[in-house]
Amino acid sequence: MRKIWLKGWGNKDSNLNVVKVMVYVSPKATVLDPQGAAVQQAIKSLGHASVDAVRVGKTVTFEIDAEDTAETRATIDKLCDGLLSNPIIEDYRYEIVEE
Repeated sequence: MRKIWLKGWGNKDSNLNVVKVMVYVSPKATVLDPQGAAVQQAIKSLGHASVDAVRVGKTVTFEIDAEDTAETRATIDKLCDGLLSNPIIEDYRYEIVEE
């Protein structure tokens, strides 16, 4: 967690905690992944026959003005489950990044 110093926001000497979050979203294991299949085929066509089970997902990073608490993690879960991923076809996990 790092602290930032904001000038001119409400209280002149605001000192806020900022948590950096990295979210990893990927297709559920039970869902077909045509993009992963295409990448796997391309890798194999380049001569890497041992590569298998390729899945393609996305990474989302953001910062949130908060401390690393249970309440903050609940907020991150809501963002991930309701906005950043489709819970029907995707799984997610996130990390709090220490800088």
